[in-house]
Amino acid sequence: MKNIYILIIALITLFLNSCNDVLDQVPSDRYTDALVWNDPYLLDTHLAELYACTPVMIQDAITLMNSWNGAPMNRDDNGWTAIMGFSAQMEGTVRTLEITDEAKYNFGGQAHLLSMKENGIQSNGTELQWRGNAYYTIRLLNNFIDRAGESSISNVEERIAEARFLRAFNYFAMAKRYGGVPLITKVQSLDDDEDVLYPKRATEKEIFDFILKETDEISEVLPSANDAGRANKWAALALRSRAALYAASVAQFGTQQLNGLLGFPAGDDAYYYQICFDASKKIMTEGPFMLYDEDADKIQNFKNIFLKKGNSEAIMVKQHSGKGFNDGGTNRWSWDMVECPRPNVWGVGNYHGPYLDLVEEFEYKDGTPGVIDREYAKNKLWTMEELWGEKDPRFFASIWTNGTSWQGAVGGVLGENTIDMHNGIMTAEGTLVDGRYDTYNGIPAVGDQLVRFKEGNTPNTGFGVMKYLDPNANNFNWFSESTTDYLIFRYGEILLNFAEAAFELGKPAEALDAINQIRDRAGIARLTSVDREKIRHERKVELAFENHRYWDLRRWRIAVQSLTRTYSGLRYIYDAASSKYRLDFIDNIDGRAKTPTFPEKNYYFPIGQGRIAANPNLVENPGY
Repeated sequence: MKNIYILIIALITLFLNSCNDVLDQVPSDRYTDALVWNDPYLLDTHLAELYACTPVMIQDAITLMNSWNGAPMNRDDNGWTAIMGFSAQMEGTVRTLEITDEAKYNFGGQAHLLSMKENGIQSNGTELQWRGNAYYTIRLLNNFIDRAGESSISNVEERIAEARFLRAFNYFAMAKRYGGVPLITKVQSLDDDEDVLYPKRATEKEIFDFILKETDEISEVLPSANDAGRANKWAALALRSRAALYAASVAQFGTQQLNGLLGFPAGDDAYYYQICFDASKKIMTEGPFMLYDEDADKIQNFKNIFLKKGNSEAIMVKQHSGKGFNDGGTNRWSWDMVECPRPNVWGVGNYHGPYLDLVEEFEYKDGTPGVIDREYAKNKLWTMEELWGEKDPRFFASIWTNGTSWQGAVGGVLGENTIDMHNGIMTAEGTLVDGRYDTYNGIPAVGDQLVRFKEGNTPNTGFGVMKYLDPNANNFNWFSESTTDYLIFRYGEILLNFAEAAFELGKPAEALDAINQIRDRAGIARLTSVDREKIRHERKVELAFENHRYWDLRRWRIAVQSLTRTYSGLRYIYDAASSKYRLDFIDNIDGRAKTPTFPEKNYYFPIGQGRIAANPNLVENPGY
């Protein structure tokens, strides 16, 4: 490129308000190529644009609706979603909830998502594909790495290391989806040979080995100071931990296919588990992180991991501290608006209802299982304290339900500022009253929280997502903007990665200690022994709604079993005579005639005929 034109104002407003002071300056016009590479501020500005173009900023969440043409997909004002007050980040983050066993999408109008859940990913589909954005971003990163290497600025090695981190994250995201993909580390030119312009797929092992080599090398170059808004030594090690664990699982539980384009040679799992173990332990023993445990109230303590900026658990985050639309800014992190209990600006919220099956994964504080005896429960009347009072505090910090305190909620029979999810009233005469406009003794038959579900005939699971919700967020604003940071890597995940790797390496005592650190912080009984299922269970509970579950099920190769099933919900019926609740269990809360399914072939996504037509050296994945 002869000249690099940087759209300074747009870039600054879209991203740089989330970075440190050196990235917060505003140049005035356009700059020559030579000046960009030799001016510290301009180089950082260009690097910030690359952060904005990479999926690292949303924890490589599912990509939908954006990026077909290579446009940056992770800025908070992307496309039509910005007009509606939704961030592209939010849209990407929530999509994994809709196709896992964590939560039901409560607005059933998106046929493409329903089809994906019921039929799996199809070769002609556009959803759940990485699309053109990754290689668009990788080309920009390759150019940055090459050209910055010619720079005379003093800290250029650190900036190059940041770009290598972003490139490694892009390749990790693609490897999880496709297995082996073309490994491009230099900027291509039209003058290059055909084998360069039309690269073949590398093996899955080659891609993961590249990621691990890069993260190892750059961890020694990146600063150790914990600037959680950008890549540092600890973020590199966290990516190394996560990627190695993924590779180890696939090596252990998957099969090698397509001459190594998919999978790993038999016996490679121990090698990758060891890398995960070592990277995780380095963070644990040398890093400045610890489990956040500052609040005496265990429920509020767990909430604050996701609400309190700069806490001891945050290794890398996407920061949301800029002005929102109504204040002249572009912040579109809209999680609060779509997941909060009503009322909000639209009177909606509760986009996703956690399944009862997930709720039951949360144990009681004494360590006893959280599964409800259906027959016993149906024949008893309950207060919310009797039903949920002794649950793992993480349940209350992750999920809201009937009786949960929430400012502004219309509590009905439960009092103001309390979520009311009763769906029907059992009268003193033993008659069920549950019409949308029915009342009994002046009490609405349907709690305020469920009015819209009654109108739309869309069953609610009886629960909502609490994690990340800020009780102080203004959800009565059409363009609701949340200022909570989004955690890309946190210390709790590292402990869980370590525990899994330790167990698989035959070190159960170290695995048990890591798991018990998690449980101690949560306020739940310690384990006396550990096995694979206990580790997976703890991961499911601790990391719920954080965009891990879908990928965990894939790497363990249990998605076919875990995602091919129906899921349940809970209906609260208010008993007028006792002021308690009857429970009605709904076995197929999604209400679909067809059971959700995850085909075996979906452990890898399709390459796609369009890509193969553009590059005949590509090979399609099996089953497509």
